[in-house]
Formats: sequence, C-alpha cells, structure tokens
Amino acid sequence: MIKTCIFPVAGLGSRFLPATKSIPKEMLVVVDKPLIQYAVEEAKAAGIERFIFVTSQGKSAIEDHFDRLQLLEQTLEKRKKFDLLHKIVDSALEPSQAVYVRQPAPLGLGHAILCAKHLIQDEAFAVILADDLILSKTPCLKQMINAYTPEDGNMVATMVVDPSHVSRYGILTISEQIEQKIRAINVVEKPTRDVAPSCSAVIGRYILRHELLDTLHKQSPGAGAEIQLTDAIQHMLPTTPLTGYSYEGERFDCGTKEGWLEANIAFACQNEDVYAHLVPMLKRYVDNYTHQH
Repeated sequence: MIKTCIFPVAGLGSRFLPATKSIPKEMLVVVDKPLIQYAVEEAKAAGIERFIFVTSQGKSAIEDHFDRLQLLEQTLEKRKKFDLLHKIVDSALEPSQAVYVRQPAPLGLGHAILCAKHLIQDEAFAVILADDLILSKTPCLKQMINAYTPEDGNMVATMVVDPSHVSRYGILTISEQIEQKIRAINVVEKPTRDVAPSCSAVIGRYILRHELLDTLHKQSPGAGAEIQLTDAIQHMLPTTPLTGYSYEGERFDCGTKEGWLEANIAFACQNEDVYAHLVPMLKRYVDNYTHQH
C-alpha cells in the first residue's frame, strides 16, 4: 500500500516572473484552485495519507493554504456561506498529515526528493509534480496505484509526444507493452529527435521504490550540475525494473504560460457556471482578433 506522497515545490517558477516573485508557481490558480491543491486532491483520491512538501524560501503561502484559518471559517459560518466554508475546510490538511521540509538550494528534482529521505521508511512512495496538471475521469495517481505491483519496480507515468518534442522529456526505451504497462530497459533524458528511442515520455507522476533514495544519496551531479531523478532510476536498472504507465487523461504543462492558459480553458469547460460564459467570451475575442488582422 502506498500512503506517502512527495510534492517537490521548491522551484523558482522563473517562466512566470514577475508574478512568481511573491507567489509560488504552485499557487497559480486554474479556474478557482491553485495547482498544488489539484495535486493534493489527486493524492487524496489515490489513498495517500501523508503529504511531504519539499519547499524553499518564499513558499510559506503553500503551508498557509493547507492550514485552517479560524477567522475566515467563523466569518463564513456567521454569513451562512456554507458552500464556501465546506470548500476551505475540505482543502485543509491535518497537522499529522502534512510535513514541510526545505531544499536549501536548487540542485535538481532528485535532490528535492532526497531531502525527504529521513521521512521515508521501507516503503514505496509516490511523487507528484504540481506543474503537470492532468484532467481525467480517474485521477492519474489512482490509476497508477491501482495497477502497481512490487514487480513493477519504479513506475513512471508516460504519454506519447510528438517526435519534435522528445528533447523536452525523459524518453523510454521500450522492450514490450502489455495493455497500459510499458516494460522499459532504459530512459534517456532529453534526447535529440534523431537518437530518441521512442516517443514515450515521462511526465510528473512517479511510484518509486524506497531503495531509490540510497541511489540518490550516492549519486554524483548530472546534467546542469544537479542530482537528476532520471539518472537514479537508470542506475537501478536492470536489478530494479522500470515500468511506464500509459494513463487515461489529458496533461497540461502548467510550467509554461500556454499550458497554464490551456488548462484554465479545459477545466473551465468542466465547470457549468463558468462554461456558460466561456464560449461566447472566447468567440468574441477570436472574432475581434480575426477582424483586426
């Protein structure tokens, strides 16, 4: 049973400056919730009970968001705004559930996960990157946990990308695929199009064996002088299998402006109240742009 999830949220969010000078990128809102809340809700739906946030300086808004705010709750209750009250109470995490640790320097995803090593026992654990927002009927991590067995070793969520985009991702070398599970013999970080072994790309959902933390601890810096998670997964092969999971759903890269904007449109389409205004609004702007050009 996988009950612990790590959320690496120490990144600078430089693509969204100047907004992220004072607001963590994980607190950027899609329709009516910040990205990190979508990530936590996905983890909750998958049965996660312990939430480890790897933060950095200036990220206190994340901790505040999952805390209880008595004055706000009392005010909403007095004003009988119970629907809003339930939303903020449901989004909170109990003190025993949430753990916050600091990453002292931006030394890579692998290093961020390593910062939580002392909190992980002899158990497999999950990792969610809040930048990767996934719209699906069944939450992505729940799909993975339902499918996972110890024989899968380290499991990564995968999606098929356009060949021209392989240089943006870790790409799997595939030995076989049975239904949604991909047996991989290698993972190549950001290969050029001419040497990419496939178009199966790793995205920000992981189920990792606890032994990976020891591998990260011994690992030398890789690309960008950072401790790379992909390198650690690679080093564990072939003694520990690597399984890709082809999930159901649509992924939005909210680490980019265009991905974040598309996510807002896609999630707004799932909200009946917002959708009623969205379509005529978009049509008006498209028509005006077309007329002007």
